[in-house]
Amino acid sequence: MPFAILIGPPGAGKSTVGRALAKRLAVDFHDTDHLVEEHAKKKISEIFVEDGESVFRAMEEVQVAYALEHCTGVISLGGGAIMSVETQELLAPLKEKVILLEVSISQAAPRVGFNKDRPMLMVNPRQQWQALLEKRLPIYRSLSSFSISTDSMKPVEVAEKIAAYLEKK
Repeated sequence: MPFAILIGPPGAGKSTVGRALAKRLAVDFHDTDHLVEEHAKKKISEIFVEDGESVFRAMEEVQVAYALEHCTGVISLGGGAIMSVETQELLAPLKEKVILLEVSISQAAPRVGFNKDRPMLMVNPRQQWQALLEKRLPIYRSLSSFSISTDSMKPVEVAEKIAAYLEKK
């Protein structure tokens, strides 16, 4: 069972903070985007282009379910993983371990670079990011027990605050 599950929009730092948190807690780190790429043997951007978003989302759902059942330590979910009803149902009983990383668009933009490796942000990236956040934010908040802005902190600082929260539980 995971110690912590990180969710949030693209650019929030889920993978970077996840690695720092796993190191701080001396546990393993698992990134569901990486699990999808390993399973598909290609990058997420290639899956989107070659197979379509629906194929990616189905693969993502399988890998998230696998990670939540079999992986220990810290798990980072892709930004859109929470849009799956099945994933929401799997996360609901784990709410005390679900941490929302929040970020402003001004901080997210340089982090994600709004490039081709972010297929959901290829056309008018800033507007797409804002639209995704508006749709996803209520779900992120309903699934998480703790949220933290990553805007003005280094990943290790965010990891420390999350660790302190988890240690109180």
